[in-house]
Amino acid sequence: MFKPVPVAIGLRYLRAKRRNGFISFISLASILGIAIGVMVLITTLAVMSGFQREIKDRMLGMVAHATVSADGQTMEGWQHAIDVAKRDTRISGAAPYIDTQALLRGARQEPAAIRGVSPEAESQVSDLAAWMVQGSLDDLAPGAFNIVLGKELAQWLGARVGDKVVVTTDFQVTPMGAVPQLKRFTVSGIFEAGYQDFDRRLAVVNIQDAQRLMRLGDGVTGVRLKLHDMDRAWDVAADLAQALAAESRSYYRVSDWSMENANMFRALKLEKTMIGILLSLIILMGAFSLLSSQVMLVTDKLADIAILRTLGLTPGGVMQVFVVQGTLIGLIGTIAGVIGGLVLTFNLEHILRAIERAFDMVLMPSDVYYVTGLPIDLQAGDVVVIAGVAMLMAFLATIYPAWRAARTAPAEALRYE
Repeated sequence: MFKPVPVAIGLRYLRAKRRNGFISFISLASILGIAIGVMVLITTLAVMSGFQREIKDRMLGMVAHATVSADGQTMEGWQHAIDVAKRDTRISGAAPYIDTQALLRGARQEPAAIRGVSPEAESQVSDLAAWMVQGSLDDLAPGAFNIVLGKELAQWLGARVGDKVVVTTDFQVTPMGAVPQLKRFTVSGIFEAGYQDFDRRLAVVNIQDAQRLMRLGDGVTGVRLKLHDMDRAWDVAADLAQALAAESRSYYRVSDWSMENANMFRALKLEKTMIGILLSLIILMGAFSLLSSQVMLVTDKLADIAILRTLGLTPGGVMQVFVVQGTLIGLIGTIAGVIGGLVLTFNLEHILRAIERAFDMVLMPSDVYYVTGLPIDLQAGDVVVIAGVAMLMAFLATIYPAWRAARTAPAEALRYE
């Protein structure tokens, strides 16, 4: 089979037993350094992606993919808006909602967001019913003035199912002055979404009770939408707002899940990027070891380089010899790291369980973390990028030693041989 001379010589140098055993040790260290760096980076990013997915799933279980609300006022024709939304095949569910801020008082006081929902329609846009740990969402009957609290909010209020909490929403101007609007609600259920912003800051009531409490008549804050493809949330909500505006000549405000939680998603993305950059330093250390071994190899092979030059091998050919050898070392380390990373990632849960049994400890206690297992989301794109970065670092590490070998003068190298 045809094989270019520089490639054949580079492969020969890779397999040959070297006179200086220290060079072989440095080459092995560079392979291990690259392999360990790739393996750790793949596993770490898979775990971080898993936690991000877990947070995203829990958040989107309570947050609609998109919302359409009236601009600066209550939305009156919300039933028509839902009818229009249901005609759009991209929308899987729509439900009205009311949002307001209130002060809740039980054994203690705590501010919270009050959300008025329709129990029958809420399952179309959120997983609130699935997160109920006590009671049922169906207990929010209109006129009963029942309330469902987040688990942490209930703990802070000192309220249990069956207890009464007083909801203070706003002040009403009367001849006697500003009087707060108060209403006593009965705790009918407690939910745990596994996301602190909801478990600590959200209380849910029937939408008709919220309308009476806030004196909105038949108005609502807006309509929440759930889509088949949440990445198209903004476009779909904007189309719905335009359709409603064309009919009523009113303006509507549109927001989607990424806008409402933009800071959190940016922070998660930045965290993953920074961790990836920092762990890439392990691969960089392996690349520096490769650079050192290649420089020592060039020094060790000066006589061989001089002989190859006298036999007609061009400086470019000499450079290719060492580039091929160094790149193959990087390739071996990268492949070993990818295989090790995949094996470690898919068995990480078992490894953690073994550590817990061996040391009689719980690494992720349920009273501290919302997830007791270790979420893993191994993305093919991350593996490809990590492997590409490792190969690029290995290739760059071979350029200087190869360039130095190409500059070797045959007469100078053979003078003392």
